[in-house]
Amino acid sequence: MKILQVITSLQTGGAEKLIVDIVPRFRQKGLEVDVCLFNGKDTPFKRQLHSCGCKIYDLSYDERYYSPIKIFKLWRIMRHYDIVHTHNTAPQLFAAIANLLCKRKIVTTEHSTNSRRRDYPILRSGDKWMYGRYDSVICISEIAEKVLKEYLEVSPNSSCNICTINNGIDVARFYHALPLGRKSVGSDEKRFVIVMVAGFREAKDQETVIRAIAKLKDSKYELWLVGDGERRQDIEKCIRDEHIEDQVKLLGVRMDVPSILKAADVVVMSSHWEGLSLSNIEGMSVGKPFIASNVNGLREVTDGYGILFPHENDKALADEIKHLAEDHIYYNRIAAQCYERAKQFDINIMVNAYANMYEQL
Repeated sequence: MKILQVITSLQTGGAEKLIVDIVPRFRQKGLEVDVCLFNGKDTPFKRQLHSCGCKIYDLSYDERYYSPIKIFKLWRIMRHYDIVHTHNTAPQLFAAIANLLCKRKIVTTEHSTNSRRRDYPILRSGDKWMYGRYDSVICISEIAEKVLKEYLEVSPNSSCNICTINNGIDVARFYHALPLGRKSVGSDEKRFVIVMVAGFREAKDQETVIRAIAKLKDSKYELWLVGDGERRQDIEKCIRDEHIEDQVKLLGVRMDVPSILKAADVVVMSSHWEGLSLSNIEGMSVGKPFIASNVNGLREVTDGYGILFPHENDKALADEIKHLAEDHIYYNRIAAQCYERAKQFDINIMVNAYANMYEQL
Protein backbone atom coordinates (compact mmCIF):
# COMPACT_ATOMS: atom_id res chain seq x y z
CA MET A 1 0.00 0.00 0.00
CA LYS A 2 1.44 3.40 -1.02
CA ILE A 3 0.50 6.38 1.16
CA LEU A 4 1.36 10.04 0.67
CA GLN A 5 1.35 12.42 3.65
CA VAL A 6 0.83 16.06 2.56
CA ILE A 7 1.55 19.01 4.87
CA THR A 8 2.46 22.68 4.49
CA SER A 9 6.02 22.33 5.85
CA LEU A 10 8.19 20.61 8.45
CA GLN A 11 8.77 23.67 10.59
CA THR A 12 8.10 23.52 14.35
CA GLY A 13 4.54 22.50 15.30
CA GLY A 14 2.33 19.69 16.52
CA ALA A 15 1.18 18.50 13.09
CA GLU A 16 4.76 18.58 11.82
CA LYS A 17 6.01 16.60 14.83
CA LEU A 18 3.23 14.07 14.21
CA ILE A 19 4.50 13.46 10.66
CA VAL A 20 8.10 12.99 11.84
CA ASP A 21 6.98 10.50 14.50
CA ILE A 22 4.49 8.39 12.56
CA VAL A 23 6.10 8.01 9.11
CA PRO A 24 9.01 5.81 10.31
CA ARG A 25 6.58 3.65 12.29
CA PHE A 26 4.30 3.19 9.28
CA ARG A 27 7.30 2.12 7.20
CA GLN A 28 8.28 -0.39 9.90
CA LYS A 29 4.80 -1.88 9.47
CA GLY A 30 5.51 -2.44 5.77
CA LEU A 31 3.55 0.55 4.44
CA GLU A 32 5.25 2.60 1.72
CA VAL A 33 4.80 6.13 3.09
CA ASP A 34 6.25 9.31 1.55
CA VAL A 35 5.78 13.01 2.33
CA CYS A 36 4.88 16.04 0.21
CA LEU A 37 5.66 19.57 1.46
CA PHE A 38 4.09 22.77 0.17
CA ASN A 39 7.18 24.56 1.52
CA GLY A 40 10.27 22.39 1.33
CA LYS A 41 12.53 24.69 3.35
CA ASP A 42 15.24 22.78 5.24
CA THR A 43 14.46 22.30 8.95
CA PRO A 44 15.61 19.98 11.77
CA PHE A 45 12.35 18.02 11.39
CA LYS A 46 12.96 17.58 7.66
CA ARG A 47 16.51 16.37 8.23
CA GLN A 48 15.23 13.93 10.84
CA LEU A 49 12.60 12.57 8.44
CA HIS A 50 15.16 12.07 5.66
CA SER A 51 16.96 9.57 7.85
CA CYS A 52 14.04 7.10 7.78
CA GLY A 53 14.36 6.58 4.02
CA CYS A 54 11.08 8.08 2.86
CA LYS A 55 10.81 10.19 -0.29
CA ILE A 56 10.12 13.90 0.33
CA TYR A 57 8.55 15.99 -2.44
CA ASP A 58 9.03 19.77 -2.27
CA LEU A 59 6.37 21.74 -4.16
CA SER A 60 8.19 25.04 -3.50
CA TYR A 61 10.52 26.75 -1.05
CA ASP A 62 8.32 29.64 0.02
CA GLU A 63 5.20 30.28 2.09
CA ARG A 64 2.82 30.99 -0.80
CA TYR A 65 0.74 28.02 0.22
CA TYR A 66 -2.27 28.92 -1.93
CA SER A 67 -0.49 29.32 -5.27
CA PRO A 68 -2.79 27.51 -7.78
CA ILE A 69 0.20 25.90 -9.52
CA LYS A 70 0.53 23.67 -6.46
CA ILE A 71 -2.75 21.94 -7.41
CA PHE A 72 -1.22 20.69 -10.67
CA LYS A 73 2.07 19.74 -8.97
CA LEU A 74 0.20 17.87 -6.25
CA TRP A 75 -2.00 16.03 -8.77
CA ARG A 76 1.08 14.73 -10.61
CA ILE A 77 2.38 13.22 -7.36
CA MET A 78 -0.96 11.96 -5.99
CA ARG A 79 -1.51 9.76 -9.07
CA HIS A 80 1.19 7.37 -7.87
CA TYR A 81 -0.32 6.65 -4.45
CA ASP A 82 -3.25 4.58 -3.16
CA ILE A 83 -4.11 6.88 -0.22
CA VAL A 84 -3.37 10.59 0.21
CA HIS A 85 -3.42 11.90 3.80
CA THR A 86 -3.44 15.69 4.23
CA HIS A 87 -2.72 18.02 7.15
CA ASN A 88 -3.43 21.79 7.40
CA THR A 89 -5.88 23.85 5.35
CA ALA A 90 -4.02 24.51 2.08
CA PRO A 91 -3.14 20.82 1.52
CA GLN A 92 -6.69 19.86 2.54
CA LEU A 93 -8.20 22.14 -0.09
CA PHE A 94 -5.76 21.52 -2.93
CA ALA A 95 -5.79 17.72 -2.51
CA ALA A 96 -9.60 17.75 -2.61
CA ILE A 97 -9.47 19.71 -5.89
CA ALA A 98 -6.66 17.61 -7.41
CA ASN A 99 -8.53 14.42 -6.53
CA LEU A 100 -11.35 15.38 -8.90
CA LEU A 101 -8.97 14.13 -11.60
CA CYS A 102 -6.94 11.32 -10.02
CA LYS A 103 -9.68 9.71 -7.86
CA ARG A 104 -7.59 8.39 -5.00
CA LYS A 105 -8.74 7.56 -1.49
CA ILE A 106 -8.14 10.73 0.51
CA VAL A 107 -7.93 11.25 4.27
CA THR A 108 -7.31 14.39 6.31
CA THR A 109 -6.46 15.12 9.93
CA GLU A 110 -8.05 18.08 11.72
CA HIS A 111 -5.40 19.30 14.17
CA SER A 112 -7.14 22.11 16.03
CA THR A 113 -10.38 23.25 17.61
CA ASN A 114 -9.92 26.71 16.16
CA SER A 115 -9.50 28.04 12.64
CA ARG A 116 -9.61 31.64 11.48
CA ARG A 117 -11.59 30.45 8.45
CA ARG A 118 -14.50 29.65 10.76
CA ASP A 119 -14.83 33.34 11.61
CA TYR A 120 -16.15 33.94 8.09
CA PRO A 121 -19.56 32.29 7.49
CA ILE A 122 -19.19 32.89 3.75
CA LEU A 123 -16.50 30.17 3.69
CA ARG A 124 -18.69 27.52 5.33
CA SER A 125 -20.22 26.18 2.12
CA GLY A 126 -16.76 25.79 0.59
CA ASP A 127 -15.52 23.95 3.66
CA LYS A 128 -18.55 21.64 3.56
CA TRP A 129 -17.64 20.78 -0.02
CA MET A 130 -13.97 20.26 0.86
CA TYR A 131 -14.51 17.99 3.88
CA GLY A 132 -17.23 16.15 1.98
CA ARG A 133 -14.71 15.10 -0.68
CA TYR A 134 -12.72 13.12 1.89
CA ASP A 135 -13.23 9.44 2.56
CA SER A 136 -12.31 10.06 6.21
CA VAL A 137 -11.83 13.20 8.32
CA ILE A 138 -9.85 12.37 11.47
CA CYS A 139 -9.94 14.70 14.46
CA ILE A 140 -7.15 14.51 17.02
CA SER A 141 -9.51 14.76 20.01
CA GLU A 142 -13.19 14.37 20.78
CA ILE A 143 -13.57 18.11 21.35
CA ALA A 144 -12.01 18.80 17.93
CA GLU A 145 -14.56 16.42 16.38
CA LYS A 146 -17.44 18.07 18.24
CA VAL A 147 -16.38 21.59 17.20
CA LEU A 148 -15.89 20.60 13.55
CA LYS A 149 -19.29 18.89 13.36
CA GLU A 150 -20.94 21.97 14.85
CA TYR A 151 -19.20 24.19 12.31
CA LEU A 152 -20.21 21.95 9.39
CA GLU A 153 -23.74 21.67 10.82
CA VAL A 154 -23.57 17.88 11.05
CA SER A 155 -26.31 16.31 13.15
CA PRO A 156 -24.78 14.62 16.25
CA ASN A 157 -26.56 11.33 15.48
CA SER A 158 -26.06 11.23 11.72
CA SER A 159 -23.50 8.98 10.04
CA CYS A 160 -20.67 10.91 8.43
CA ASN A 161 -17.00 10.66 7.47
CA ILE A 162 -15.72 12.36 10.66
CA CYS A 163 -14.12 10.40 13.51
CA THR A 164 -11.51 10.76 16.27
CA ILE A 165 -8.06 9.20 16.61
CA ASN A 166 -6.25 10.75 19.55
CA ASN A 167 -2.74 12.07 19.00
CA GLY A 168 0.01 10.10 20.67
CA ILE A 169 3.71 10.24 21.53
CA ASP A 170 6.52 7.82 22.37
CA VAL A 171 5.87 7.87 26.12
CA ALA A 172 8.81 5.61 27.02
CA ARG A 173 11.26 7.87 25.17
CA PHE A 174 10.23 10.83 27.31
CA TYR A 175 9.96 8.99 30.61
CA HIS A 176 13.42 7.40 30.29
CA ALA A 177 15.18 10.46 28.85
CA LEU A 178 18.37 11.60 30.56
CA PRO A 179 17.92 15.09 32.04
CA LEU A 180 19.73 17.97 30.41
CA GLY A 181 22.60 19.33 32.47
CA ARG A 182 21.32 22.69 33.68
CA LYS A 183 24.75 24.27 33.43
CA SER A 184 24.60 23.75 29.65
CA VAL A 185 21.91 26.45 29.45
CA GLY A 186 23.43 28.64 32.15
CA SER A 187 20.94 27.67 34.83
CA ASP A 188 21.49 27.42 38.56
CA GLU A 189 20.97 23.87 39.87
CA LYS A 190 19.19 25.26 42.94
CA ARG A 191 16.46 27.07 41.04
CA PHE A 192 12.92 25.70 40.66
CA VAL A 193 12.53 25.46 36.87
CA ILE A 194 9.26 25.78 34.97
CA VAL A 195 9.37 24.90 31.26
CA MET A 196 6.95 25.56 28.40
CA VAL A 197 7.55 23.97 24.99
CA ALA A 198 5.52 25.74 22.29
CA GLY A 199 5.95 27.75 19.12
CA PHE A 200 5.75 31.50 19.54
CA ARG A 201 2.45 31.59 17.68
CA GLU A 202 -1.03 33.07 18.00
CA ALA A 203 -2.56 30.09 19.79
CA LYS A 204 0.07 30.03 22.55
CA ASP A 205 0.09 32.24 25.63
CA GLN A 206 3.64 32.52 26.95
CA GLU A 207 2.89 35.96 28.41
CA THR A 208 0.66 34.55 31.15
CA VAL A 209 3.50 32.26 32.29
CA ILE A 210 5.97 35.15 32.24
CA ARG A 211 3.65 37.29 34.37
CA ALA A 212 3.15 34.37 36.78
CA ILE A 213 6.90 34.08 37.34
CA ALA A 214 7.06 37.83 37.96
CA LYS A 215 4.25 37.58 40.53
CA LEU A 216 6.15 35.00 42.58
CA LYS A 217 8.72 37.73 43.43
CA ASP A 218 11.36 35.13 44.25
CA SER A 219 14.53 34.62 42.26
CA LYS A 220 14.56 30.89 43.03
CA TYR A 221 12.01 30.42 40.22
CA GLU A 222 13.23 30.21 36.63
CA LEU A 223 11.30 29.87 33.35
CA TRP A 224 12.55 28.09 30.23
CA LEU A 225 10.70 28.86 27.00
CA VAL A 226 11.46 26.36 24.24
CA GLY A 227 10.40 27.38 20.73
CA ASP A 228 10.45 30.30 18.32
CA GLY A 229 8.16 32.05 15.86
CA GLU A 230 6.55 35.26 14.68
CA ARG A 231 5.61 36.42 18.20
CA ARG A 232 9.16 36.37 19.57
CA GLN A 233 9.42 40.17 19.83
CA ASP A 234 6.14 40.33 21.79
CA ILE A 235 7.40 37.71 24.22
CA GLU A 236 10.77 39.41 24.66
CA LYS A 237 8.96 42.71 25.35
CA CYS A 238 6.80 41.06 28.00
CA ILE A 239 9.92 39.72 29.74
CA ARG A 240 11.48 43.20 29.76
CA ASP A 241 8.27 44.84 30.97
CA GLU A 242 8.14 42.43 33.93
CA HIS A 243 11.85 43.03 34.68
CA ILE A 244 12.67 39.31 34.96
CA GLU A 245 15.30 38.96 32.23
CA ASP A 246 17.55 37.11 34.69
CA GLN A 247 14.82 34.52 35.40
CA VAL A 248 13.76 33.62 31.84
CA LYS A 249 15.76 31.64 29.32
CA LEU A 250 14.74 31.50 25.66
CA LEU A 251 16.14 28.18 24.48
CA GLY A 252 14.93 28.38 20.87
CA VAL A 253 13.95 25.39 18.74
CA ARG A 254 15.46 22.25 20.26
CA MET A 255 15.72 18.63 19.22
CA ASP A 256 16.42 17.45 22.80
CA VAL A 257 13.00 18.28 24.23
CA PRO A 258 12.69 15.06 26.29
CA SER A 259 15.93 15.89 28.13
CA ILE A 260 14.83 19.48 28.68
CA LEU A 261 11.49 18.42 30.13
CA LYS A 262 13.21 15.85 32.33
CA ALA A 263 15.56 18.53 33.72
CA ALA A 264 12.74 20.90 34.71
CA ASP A 265 10.67 20.73 37.90
CA VAL A 266 7.27 21.61 36.41
CA VAL A 267 5.91 21.59 32.87
CA VAL A 268 3.38 24.25 31.81
CA MET A 269 1.25 24.70 28.71
CA SER A 270 -0.52 28.04 28.51
CA SER A 271 -2.66 28.38 25.38
CA HIS A 272 -5.65 30.27 24.03
CA TRP A 273 -6.86 27.11 22.24
CA GLU A 274 -5.61 23.66 21.18
CA GLY A 275 -6.72 20.60 19.24
CA LEU A 276 -4.97 18.01 21.31
CA SER A 277 -1.55 19.31 22.27
CA LEU A 278 1.32 16.89 21.76
CA SER A 279 3.33 19.08 24.12
CA ASN A 280 0.60 18.44 26.70
CA ILE A 281 1.15 14.68 26.50
CA GLU A 282 4.93 15.03 26.31
CA GLY A 283 4.90 17.14 29.45
CA MET A 284 2.89 14.51 31.30
CA SER A 285 5.21 11.71 30.13
CA VAL A 286 8.37 12.75 31.97
CA GLY A 287 7.11 12.13 35.49
CA LYS A 288 6.78 15.80 36.43
CA PRO A 289 3.65 17.80 37.40
CA PHE A 290 1.88 19.32 34.41
CA ILE A 291 -0.12 22.58 34.56
CA ALA A 292 -2.35 23.76 31.71
CA SER A 293 -4.72 26.60 30.96
CA ASN A 294 -8.34 25.50 31.13
CA VAL A 295 -9.16 25.64 27.39
CA ASN A 296 -10.39 23.20 24.75
CA GLY A 297 -7.75 20.65 23.79
CA LEU A 298 -5.87 20.94 27.10
CA ARG A 299 -8.77 20.45 29.49
CA GLU A 300 -9.73 17.05 28.06
CA VAL A 301 -6.32 15.49 28.69
CA THR A 302 -5.33 17.30 31.89
CA ASP A 303 -8.53 17.39 33.97
CA GLY A 304 -8.41 14.95 36.89
CA TYR A 305 -4.71 14.21 36.43
CA GLY A 306 -2.65 17.38 36.13
CA ILE A 307 -3.56 20.92 37.18
CA LEU A 308 -5.80 23.36 35.30
CA PHE A 309 -5.73 27.13 35.84
CA PRO A 310 -8.19 29.70 34.44
CA HIS A 311 -7.31 31.01 30.99
CA GLU A 312 -4.89 34.00 31.17
CA ASN A 313 -5.01 34.03 35.01
CA ASP A 314 -1.35 34.55 35.91
CA LYS A 315 -2.07 34.82 39.66
CA ALA A 316 -3.76 31.40 39.75
CA LEU A 317 -0.84 29.93 37.81
CA ALA A 318 1.67 31.51 40.20
CA ASP A 319 -0.22 30.08 43.18
CA GLU A 320 -0.14 26.57 41.68
CA ILE A 321 3.58 26.77 40.95
CA LYS A 322 4.28 27.93 44.52
CA HIS A 323 2.12 25.12 45.94
CA LEU A 324 4.08 22.50 43.96
CA ALA A 325 7.40 23.99 45.01
CA GLU A 326 6.52 23.93 48.71
CA ASP A 327 4.42 20.75 49.10
CA HIS A 328 6.40 17.64 48.15
CA ILE A 329 3.51 15.24 48.78
CA TYR A 330 1.26 17.24 46.47
CA TYR A 331 4.09 17.48 43.91
CA ASN A 332 4.65 13.71 43.81
CA ARG A 333 0.93 12.89 43.62
CA ILE A 334 0.35 15.18 40.63
CA ALA A 335 3.48 13.90 38.88
CA ALA A 336 2.37 10.26 39.23
CA GLN A 337 -1.14 11.04 37.98
CA CYS A 338 0.24 12.83 34.92
CA TYR A 339 2.43 9.89 33.94
CA GLU A 340 -0.47 7.43 34.23
CA ARG A 341 -2.56 9.68 32.02
CA ALA A 342 0.19 9.99 29.40
CA LYS A 343 0.36 6.22 28.97
CA GLN A 344 -3.18 6.32 27.57
CA PHE A 345 -1.86 8.37 24.62
CA ASP A 346 1.08 6.20 23.55
CA ILE A 347 1.99 6.65 19.89
CA ASN A 348 1.63 2.94 19.11
CA ILE A 349 -2.10 3.14 19.87
CA MET A 350 -2.44 6.01 17.38
CA VAL A 351 -0.30 4.38 14.67
CA ASN A 352 -2.28 1.12 14.86
CA ALA A 353 -5.56 3.06 14.58
CA TYR A 354 -4.32 4.91 11.47
CA ALA A 355 -3.01 1.70 9.90
CA ASN A 356 -6.33 -0.05 10.47
CA MET A 357 -8.17 2.85 8.86
CA TYR A 358 -5.89 2.73 5.81
CA GLU A 359 -6.59 -1.01 5.46
CA GLN A 360 -10.32 -0.44 5.67
CA LEU A 361 -10.15 2.19 2.92
